Amino acid sequence: MSDGHDGECPFTLQRALMRQRWESLTFVHWRYPADLLQRMVPPGLTVEQHESSAWVGLVPFRMHVSLPRLPAPPWAGRFAETNVRTYVRDVQGRSGVWFFSLDASRLGAVLTARSLFHLPYFWSAMSVSRDAEVVEYSARRRCPGPAATSRMKVRVGAELNAGSVTAREHFLTARWRVFSHGRRGLSFVEAEHPPWPLRQAELLDLDDTLVTATGLPAPSGTPLVHYSEGVDVRLGPPRRADS
Repeated sequence: MSDGHDGECPFTLQRALMRQRWESLTFVHWRYPADLLQRMVPPGLTVEQHESSAWVGLVPFRMHVSLPRLPAPPWAGRFAETNVRTYVRDVQGRSGVWFFSLDASRLGAVLTARSLFHLPYFWSAMSVSRDAEVVEYSARRRCPGPAATSRMKVRVGAELNAGSVTAREHFLTARWRVFSHGRRGLSFVEAEHPPWPLRQAELLDLDDTLVTATGLPAPSGTPLVHYSEGVDVRLGPPRRADS
């Protein structure tokens, strides 16, 4: 079975626990030493590399959440989010995302994700705005600590057709599982969605401490930047990684 790094989801969920839409999303990626990241993920996961490097992503976007056949009220189900992440594989060879942190502007979503999915969510004041082809994101962490902020401005460019998306771009964006670690050990959630409609993007401004608040050193070098209008997502229930 494909690991999905060709841009196509390698499975179909039989039952969705939750539906989401991830939109107005920017991927900003930097190279990092794999051995450094490996020390920051739990046993049972191996940091994946591409082009002899591991990667860390800073990913702000707008989130819509609903339960199957039961849309959430707009005030509860729509909010801004930013995550700091890397890419991993478990002992059974399943590929996915490991989050160092996730900031969201809806406190209820933070509490639910921490308790149900054992993900390191933080409550933050956040915004996403767009003026023509320029998208701006802001975040200021409220609690729990450590304190952190992020401001980003991106100019959206031309659409990438499916044939022009490179293996590296698939590696950094085509991810179908989220791993987490709780009291019962390593688990994951599957996320089924169509291929990302990617666009070129230019980073106009970035002032961020979300990355370093995770314990990572500050990123260096020119980042890779991509934008997407978004995808509709079906999330499965949490599963033990040894299942």
